[in-house]
Amino acid sequence: MSWYAIANASEIASPTLLIYPDRVEENLKRMIRFAGDPSRLRPHVKTHKLPQIIAMKRQLGIDKFKTSTIAEAEMTAEAGGRDVLLAYQPVGPNAQRFARLITAFPETQFSTLVDNPTTLAELSSVAISAGVEMTVLVDLNVGMNRTGIAPGAAAVSLYESLHHRRGIIAGGLHAYDGHLHDPDRSLRALGAEEVWRKVNAMVEELRARGIDVPRIVAGGTPTSPLLIRHDHIEVGAGTTVLWDFGQSETTPDLDFLNAAVLLARVVSCPAEGRICLDLGHKAVASEMPQPRVRWFTLEDAEIETHSEEHMVLRTDRAAEYPVGTVVYGIPRHVCPTVALQSEVWCVRDSVATQRWPVVARTRCITI
Repeated sequence: MSWYAIANASEIASPTLLIYPDRVEENLKRMIRFAGDPSRLRPHVKTHKLPQIIAMKRQLGIDKFKTSTIAEAEMTAEAGGRDVLLAYQPVGPNAQRFARLITAFPETQFSTLVDNPTTLAELSSVAISAGVEMTVLVDLNVGMNRTGIAPGAAAVSLYESLHHRRGIIAGGLHAYDGHLHDPDRSLRALGAEEVWRKVNAMVEELRARGIDVPRIVAGGTPTSPLLIRHDHIEVGAGTTVLWDFGQSETTPDLDFLNAAVLLARVVSCPAEGRICLDLGHKAVASEMPQPRVRWFTLEDAEIETHSEEHMVLRTDRAAEYPVGTVVYGIPRHVCPTVALQSEVWCVRDSVATQRWPVVARTRCITI
């Protein structure tokens, strides 16, 4: 039986996502090997959103985490995470929610990001009102042009002001380089070095002014193995935990195992050479171009249509896949695919043994 197939597929409703903990653990060990030490890792929780995987990370010595939502941060703290970065600037009511998070989990060190003086002033005001201290990193725009402030005089001034705001602790710098995903490792390395040059120049300027920079959080999955050679950087690779075929195409030089597999069924054979699966937009990330799934044993199939609850494939081998046939595939983008699942199945020894609720897919758990 192939590694991904499960012996009790007849008992498992489709569509669903299968998680293989033995493969997750191996991926975590490979991450620690390229980092040299688990303290250099701050893996992104958005990939899996599962407390069980937080526990696996902690067992291997990984105790720093990166999140995108307050729900992810709350789930991570509830699962025992003791150093959690909310890598998303909290604005509006989320500033108050972040203060409540700090109060609710006093044993966890939370931090967050800021990229402008107005938000910094708001966070300071909220912290004072709530009677908490907020550790804040300056979010640097190093080329992705999504969030952050460009490294330079304004960014230095913003970081300096962290030291003068009541309720605020200066926590360092954050530099996400999601725009760097060239399959050519040498080109990616050039981009990563340019990111480091910008960040390091700012660190040197701050230190020349006598201002400490306690941490630098940088890189995503494509650049983490490249940036890790620089001292004092914590890298934020996240997709490495579950892997997907989109990441393997972007970074063919990285060696990780697929640890998340979609299970679907043929629900109709509507025409000659056509099969319809029960895997619509609501079960697999659909922001990417087709193919959004790479099917095992159906490598020749082409996507004909994809809608909310259906995926129609065109294949000369359609007769081999009658209604009810179980098929397995790897998603192109695993992170939002996980977020579409209310629960996933844990697979051990080729048997789906346990349902794991995807706790942090929601926008709000309790806070």
